[in-house]
Amino acid sequence: MRILLTVEYDGTRYAGWQRQQNGLAVQQVLEEALQRAGASPSGVTGSSRTDAGVHALAQRVHFDTDVSIPPEKYPFVLNNLLPPDVRVTAGREVPEGFHARFLACGKTYTYRIWNARHGTALYRCLSWHVPVPLDDRRMRASLACLTGTHDFAAFQAAGGTAKTTVRTLERAELTRDGSWLILVVSGNAFLYNMVRIIAGTAVEIGLGRLPEDAFSTALRTGSRLDLGMTAPPQGLELTDVRYPPRAFTDPLSLRWHQP
Repeated sequence: MRILLTVEYDGTRYAGWQRQQNGLAVQQVLEEALQRAGASPSGVTGSSRTDAGVHALAQRVHFDTDVSIPPEKYPFVLNNLLPPDVRVTAGREVPEGFHARFLACGKTYTYRIWNARHGTALYRCLSWHVPVPLDDRRMRASLACLTGTHDFAAFQAAGGTAKTTVRTLERAELTRDGSWLILVVSGNAFLYNMVRIIAGTAVEIGLGRLPEDAFSTALRTGSRLDLGMTAPPQGLELTDVRYPPRAFTDPLSLRWHQP
């Protein structure tokens, strides 16, 4: 069987999603739990390679197994074996051709900013503390140009390996709730550090360090220098991963998405 899991995690103590030699990764922790459960997968494949310190509410991962654990029972089995900062929230069987990463047609990320003079003790690992006032009106106005299909070449950090930098964003919205500023960005795919660059630039616009048209200028020039800082990882959350309906019924009829 090919199994699809939905995984939630606090990324604070992890070196990112992907297994690596220089630190503990969420993928490693999940694979070890599956092995202890007797599922013995050759490996699990995630929908998104979140960086060190980045969190996920709904990371999607698939793996193959010949163990007859009912798919819907995986959360109960694995959560007894996982550390408390990693939880499996759903499990289901998917067709053999399903791929958690390459069949994803959209993702939503949330970035949280705590905009108050003093930091928050409870949410310090889940947000970026900006202690000086931010002009959220300017920030919201600046984001309007990002929706639609554009070449986001300026919006990736060094080391990105995407074959194309053209992306489509359906949503780029900022809301304020007291001291919280919540940035939600949805699109068909994202470049390396793209959401953190958007968040960092929006903050610099809110501080008055960058002009309100910084995003539109960067879209026109393609230059990373026209944008601001890369926001720190702890404010970022992978909120949702979406698939076309046919991915769950006839995945081989779909074209794999490899931007």
